[in-house]
Amino acid sequence: MPDTHTTSVDQQRLEKERIEDDGTVTLTRGGHAIHCLTVIGQVEGHTEAPQGQKTTKYEHVIPQLAAVQEDPRIEGLLVLLNTVGGDVEAGLALAELIASVSKPSATLVLGGGHSIGIPLAVSAQRSFIVPTAMTVHPVRHSGVILGVPQTMHWFDQMQQRITGFVAAHSGMTEKRYTELMLHTGELVMDMGTVLDGRRAVKEKLIDELGGLSDALDWLHRAIETRE
Repeated sequence: MPDTHTTSVDQQRLEKERIEDDGTVTLTRGGHAIHCLTVIGQVEGHTEAPQGQKTTKYEHVIPQLAAVQEDPRIEGLLVLLNTVGGDVEAGLALAELIASVSKPSATLVLGGGHSIGIPLAVSAQRSFIVPTAMTVHPVRHSGVILGVPQTMHWFDQMQQRITGFVAAHSGMTEKRYTELMLHTGELVMDMGTVLDGRRAVKEKLIDELGGLSDALDWLHRAIETRE
């Protein structure tokens, strides 16, 4: 017979390692198995972020989302967001993957939900936000670019992909999202809009104002309804 205490200790050690290495844990003590994924700091894509920055590596997240979809033991997905944005291509890829998960899914914005964090915030079946800020602003580039029309066209195409995704997965129209994104006079040396939690819900960008218990309660109900 296996030692129950040893098994429990091993499981706790494994959970601790998963939290430290990948920022994930599967919650199994609440009646339903819910995979919790965190997106914090900068979304790191095809190039590594500078040393010292907190990052979420998209090559770590992609297989986790595939496992959530395929593992019959996992019944739902919770994504916790506190991000300053990051690699646009990588962030949009993760948002598309989250949106394609057929199991009940919810996102919860905690603090920052900037830039590419907004498509991630609206990608799940239900989105929640605490009463703190998220910022809407257009695609930006911090490196050297070619000052030619093709570059400007590329930026415009990328922004259209993001705007279309946000409009398709929230109650906000493309026109309204663009208005908020291009607003001037609110952000220092930049354009965009600061939305706190209540305004984000009022603007229909996020579904509901709430915290961790609200998101988990919704997930449990969605799982039970699906069953």
